[in-house]
Amino acid sequence: MKKKSYGFVLLIFMMIMSLTSGVFAAEKQGSEKDIVDTAIEAGDFNTLAAALEKAGLVETLKEEGPFTVFAPTDEAFEKLLKQLDITAEELLAREDLKDILLYHVVPGKVMSNELKDGMKVKTLAKEKVTISLDPIRVNKANVVKPDIEASNGVIHVIDEVLLPK
Repeated sequence: MKKKSYGFVLLIFMMIMSLTSGVFAAEKQGSEKDIVDTAIEAGDFNTLAAALEKAGLVETLKEEGPFTVFAPTDEAFEKLLKQLDITAEELLAREDLKDILLYHVVPGKVMSNELKDGMKVKTLAKEKVTISLDPIRVNKANVVKPDIEASNGVIHVIDEVLLPK
């Protein structure tokens, strides 16, 4: 009887271990996605993805990094298009599109708990953005979802498109 009990316990243990290792594998697999793939999978960054493609920045943001990206949602881009009274096609055709996008990227991985009120951070556009806290903002854009980790950095979702000066 003890052998049967021992065998049953061993079988249950093995089943539990196989299930948990599958969960850990799924978690690890998710963190292996780079910034671009993570944003595309989220589904709220179609305009950003199209702009990155048009500006030739997809490969840059797939590199090792690390990068911190302040990612405007599709809704944020819609708001900008209304403010500028232009179409998405006109936005994607702008000569300064690459600079606008680089203004959303900071070298290094900066999590929200590392941000300090009033800090100025130099972007890949070689211009600085200003961080404020409570609520967390980048210039005048609110960070609506911070700390989305990717294999090569972190994404902070913002509700406005940042425009360099």
